[in-house]
Amino acid sequence: MSAVFTGVKVGLALAFLIGPVFLSLLQTGIESGYKKGFLMALGISLSDAFFAWLCFAGLIQFVSDETLKKPIGYAGGIILLLFGLYHLFFKARQKNSLQAQPADFRNRYNYLLKGFLINTFNPSVPLFWIGTISWVTIDVGYAGSRFYIFFAAMCLTALSADFLKVLLAHKLRRLISPALLKAMNIMLGVVLLVGGGRLIWSAWHA
Repeated sequence: MSAVFTGVKVGLALAFLIGPVFLSLLQTGIESGYKKGFLMALGISLSDAFFAWLCFAGLIQFVSDETLKKPIGYAGGIILLLFGLYHLFFKARQKNSLQAQPADFRNRYNYLLKGFLINTFNPSVPLFWIGTISWVTIDVGYAGSRFYIFFAAMCLTALSADFLKVLLAHKLRRLISPALLKAMNIMLGVVLLVGGGRLIWSAWHA
């Protein structure tokens, strides 16, 4: 049971880290509805699972190789910059409607990809996973089945918390004015631009 309890605690900490991923999830739940928000949350969880697997398998050393830091950093920074520019200069200038929109099955999985990419190229995510996996495998001593129990509890907790955030944001959309939604898009755009700029700066000096 200790592995489950530890996984729940880490999952809650992961779900409520304030940053571009958190803001993007809330913005999607408010503006695009809970179904697309769920897809984005699933993309975030897939990205987290990918990093956790990299760290546990020891492949993070390959990804952290000095010769790969620059191209990975530049690619991630450019992706975050593009998302930031999109929210700042396109989404923030749209005439936002908070009325429910018909489901568009052609692009619904774009939200899955968006969640995966924003989380994957968030500079704090790899650091979080390196620290967490090091802690549970070295300090706590989880291995084999205990590690997988911890990992499952953590991922399910984080995903459930993300789903609840999306549902809450969707329920509160009636209280959100178009002006507030515009401000949220501007704030999210600025956060993503800063994150992308920092990642490119770090890659330049790597």
